Amino acid sequence: MRLLPTTLAVVIAASTFSIPAQANDQLAANICNYVQADDKNRLRKKLKESRVKLRNIYNGISCNGGSLLRTAMDSGSDKVGTFVAKRLSVTDLKAAEADGMTIVQWSEANGHDGSAITAAINERIASN
Repeated sequence: MRLLPTTLAVVIAASTFSIPAQANDQLAANICNYVQADDKNRLRKKLKESRVKLRNIYNGISCNGGSLLRTAMDSGSDKVGTFVAKRLSVTDLKAAEADGMTIVQWSEANGHDGSAITAAINERIASN
């Protein structure tokens, strides 16, 4: 069976990742490192090079058991955390994470309620 180039492009575009699993693991590791280091420029560059959108991969990435936003808050990575918050859908920001808490509930429970990241999340939620 031979796929037409347009059909192949649709199949690739519909998948979250069209790269091998090992490359997915490396991409996730790089993203976690950039979040912890508060390196927004390298994070943006890596996402662009990989041709993925943050909102499409956010739920699939865990950094030491926490989401990207939790990792950013724990690391004091305000630039990256606000970048991530602005790229996610309001639905993602309101959704309960693995422990049943939303990111706002978790931030309040863990002393991050005054952070720039929490402010960006609340602003994003309030605007919709």
